[in-house]
Amino acid sequence: MKSHVLLVALLASVATPALAANSAPQPVPFIDTIPAAVDKPYPGTIRLKVDATDLDRAIMRVEEQIPVAGAGPLVLLMPKWLPGNHSPRGPIDKLAGLVIKAGGKTLTWTRDTVDVFAFHVDVPAGVKTLDVSFQYLTPNAEDQGRIVMTQEMLNIQWEGVSLYPAGYFTRQIPISATVTYPKGWKAATALRAASSSGATTTYETTNYEVLVDSPIYAGKYFRADDLGQGVTLNTVADDPKFLAATPAQIQLHRNLVTQAVKLFGARHFDHYDFLFSLSDRMGGNGLEHHRSSENGVDPAYFTEWNDSLLDHNLLPHEFTHSWNGKFRRGADLWTPDFRTPMRDSLLWVYEGQTQFWGYVLEARSGLASKQDMLDALASIAAGLDIRKGRTWRSLDDTTNDPVIANRRPKGWTSWQRAEDYYNEGLLVWVEADAIIRQGTKGTKGLDDFARAFFGMTDGDFGEVTYTIDDVAATLNGVMPYDWANFLKTRLTEKSDHAPLGGFERSGYKLTYTDTPTNFTKTGMKANKYLDLTYSLGLNVGKEAKINGLIWEGPAYNAGLTVGQTIVAVNGTAYTDDAMTAAVTAAKGSSAPIRLTVKAGTRVRDVAVSWNQGLRYPRFVKTGTGDTPLDKLLAPK
Repeated sequence: MKSHVLLVALLASVATPALAANSAPQPVPFIDTIPAAVDKPYPGTIRLKVDATDLDRAIMRVEEQIPVAGAGPLVLLMPKWLPGNHSPRGPIDKLAGLVIKAGGKTLTWTRDTVDVFAFHVDVPAGVKTLDVSFQYLTPNAEDQGRIVMTQEMLNIQWEGVSLYPAGYFTRQIPISATVTYPKGWKAATALRAASSSGATTTYETTNYEVLVDSPIYAGKYFRADDLGQGVTLNTVADDPKFLAATPAQIQLHRNLVTQAVKLFGARHFDHYDFLFSLSDRMGGNGLEHHRSSENGVDPAYFTEWNDSLLDHNLLPHEFTHSWNGKFRRGADLWTPDFRTPMRDSLLWVYEGQTQFWGYVLEARSGLASKQDMLDALASIAAGLDIRKGRTWRSLDDTTNDPVIANRRPKGWTSWQRAEDYYNEGLLVWVEADAIIRQGTKGTKGLDDFARAFFGMTDGDFGEVTYTIDDVAATLNGVMPYDWANFLKTRLTEKSDHAPLGGFERSGYKLTYTDTPTNFTKTGMKANKYLDLTYSLGLNVGKEAKINGLIWEGPAYNAGLTVGQTIVAVNGTAYTDDAMTAAVTAAKGSSAPIRLTVKAGTRVRDVAVSWNQGLRYPRFVKTGTGDTPLDKLLAPK
């Protein structure tokens, strides 16, 4: 017994020093030397000049004169957390050549060791203004980011071509901006010109928050159409032939404005500018602003109107954001500057209800037919219903996705989920509308919520924040109901299927047929893919590559994955027609569909078990007469 105790003690004495000998540092504390934003006026007006004429190298050159209150430390910031991006995506990697001078003397700046968007500089005694210059190196290849300068057009987003002083609410920082454009080009922005000389325009002094919210589209080929209500459609194109909109098409866009103002009952802008690019050279986008929006689609939007159906939803969606997202904004999303982190918990309202109203306004304006809208909504419903990720990840957690994934592509979207607060949020609001219509016997609907929640204080383009309690309270003002529990349930539940009860309450049921709808066919043609999502559980894109798979679907169960190339179908070289024919022929059979797939240098055969033929989603009407959904989509 004694020898055993002695052995244990000896082992302990040997082991302990060995562990203690490992180095064990303590962390260096973070010391935040960047002043927090304070709601007080900045002492002076920033003068900003942007030269946007270097189209060959796609470089914007920036000069800023920044007044300072006195000597001592100063921090200049590039915007980091950008409204509409829902994540810290400021283009700091594109800033180069930063030089800060005072009285002609170059000052030393240092980048903050924690926040790389911040630059520290010591202002010498007696200095009243800093002269700042740098270049904004816009992407000249798609793998560097979205293209914003071409030989025909450009897009200036102020967050990339300006720095601002830390320590102030951005709405308290006055700024006057000047831009020099390529000769002969025309520009559009929510800003209004104070003066122009040749190709150079100086805009009216505003504050930095409004500046960043007022981007510019400019182009060689340009047209402007008055849509009424103070709204202008400003279009730039790769070629003048793409500007050939018909009077009937422009009227549909006027209808959009009319229907939106009728819906919300007020305007939260003094004027509004759609910035609209028709291009396959400049990158497409859709980004909301209070008095404008950035919208980029394929060039044939007008000239191949029927084929551009999927693009007809962009303008209704972004226009709705002037009310929802810009004027009314989640309380935890609103921030006093572009450094404070934004919290996205209420994006199911911000984006989800905007998605809802975007489709409703598209139908009410005639930008799409009622049938195409029903088919679009059926496609949304089916796409969510098949997502297995709903079994482990609730809707509210997807509001974190802009920060988690930073909008990068995902391999297994059906299992990981993505920014589902857009479309599943839409389903929640369809259901809310149906509940109200049923409960009030058709006398009220979500239109009444929209007017109460978004339609206050006509002409105000400030911001009014809200919480989930405010949303529930406004719904209760429309019709008493346990809205708080309804919203909590839809946000936090996990289940095998999407919440489709709103459509069923509204007189429509999701079903599947072997024929794609016009909406689905148009989407496949425009984006060059074969949609077999609801049969084999895969989507085949360009060059026969698998773009997406459904988790635990037939293709998944056969061992396929994203990125593989389908070489052959049942021993025949792959074509979309051959694949479609094989799925059709297998209906009712017990034989699998044999695919030859290639991944790198490896080629193998797989057997996909599926014998139910082609399946495409659509709605069938279960109600009679004008159902709640029919009434929702009808123009006012």
